[in-house]
Amino acid sequence: MRRAEDLGAPTSQEERLRRLAGAFGSRFGRPPKAVAEAPGRVNLIGEHLDYNEGHVLPVAIDRSVMVAFAPRPDGRVRLYSLDLDQQSAFDLEDIQRDAEVPWSDYVRGVAWAVREAGHQVLGLDAALQGDVPIGAGLSSSAALEVAALGAFEAVSGLRLDRRDLALLGQRAENRFVGVACGIMDQMAAALSRAGHALLIDCRSLEHEAVALPLAGLRLVVADSGVRRALLDSQYNLRRQECQRAAELLAALIAGRPVAALRDIRPEDLARHGDSLPPNLLRRARHVVEEERRVLLSVEALRTGDVEAFGDMLNASHRSLRDDYEVSSPELDLLVELAWAQPGVLGSRLTGAGFGGCTVSLVRAEALEAFREGVVARYCAETGREGRMYVCRAADGLRLHRF
Repeated sequence: MRRAEDLGAPTSQEERLRRLAGAFGSRFGRPPKAVAEAPGRVNLIGEHLDYNEGHVLPVAIDRSVMVAFAPRPDGRVRLYSLDLDQQSAFDLEDIQRDAEVPWSDYVRGVAWAVREAGHQVLGLDAALQGDVPIGAGLSSSAALEVAALGAFEAVSGLRLDRRDLALLGQRAENRFVGVACGIMDQMAAALSRAGHALLIDCRSLEHEAVALPLAGLRLVVADSGVRRALLDSQYNLRRQECQRAAELLAALIAGRPVAALRDIRPEDLARHGDSLPPNLLRRARHVVEEERRVLLSVEALRTGDVEAFGDMLNASHRSLRDDYEVSSPELDLLVELAWAQPGVLGSRLTGAGFGGCTVSLVRAEALEAFREGVVARYCAETGREGRMYVCRAADGLRLHRF
């Protein structure tokens, strides 16, 4: 039986690069020029705040998508997924979605977004491989988008600001793929620094690296084994509910503009909350309180108060479960088992919800007990194949040249 520290451990970067380069050569008959790599992410706190123009605190993790690529002299793009053993191709002059190979839509989408922004894009051959669990709430889609953007940028001789690159990834997902995501995932994949979380103001897009004082602690992601697709979930409904709540509150608040729920203060809800339908009041209350929790969490991390940070994680989960209603029985069980486990400072669902993962702050010496008392017990009680990943805070988009 593998120890908790080893469970789900990532393959070494060198081995992944070597395997991917070999697959590229076998598929396309020549070596790749370089590999663009972008990480998945765990949102530490600030769930569902990105599209409400609030603050979020994601951390890039040491699970990533790699895109090995080489330029082509024409406007053709050929793609091969090493993980799925699938291929897809398209012309830059006629970019359409591919219902047969839907993962390729994220690459097609970023090519479309870069061209729409007025940039000249060259064709390429690309082989892709990732170890970000798909559908687990760790943002495999944004990792693919940002890695693909890094490949198109390199072959086309572009020099994109990393924030602008993230915005192109968001545009691709919103307008080409059709998911109304916020900007957090793409910014985390593009801009993160190892050993730090990334505080993002989703209105101004100002961002700041926040050092993680995690000596003796580990970030543990527990995968419920419940997969969810944002297109098929209530994600878009929650976004609509928030927009409607902001509109109703804006009509009641005099003296200042209200463009999004980020502009609502606790006293506004105390005064006007009863005027909202009950479900909209719950959604607004989560956003208002979660915004406050993010800023308190950053203050706790800066002062090294990891216990206070853990308390914020716990409060965030209760809010997501009760007010935002995006948890699930499986996620609740994982969190409740973690709360009962000695050595766990805090735990919450992470990502959009409706399945996926939890994130927990765990003392290093308690990792094995966490595996037994949380993950193994979860598997026994649900019959699902839950897993845990002990994650490090990683860098954002990188380019590996051969």
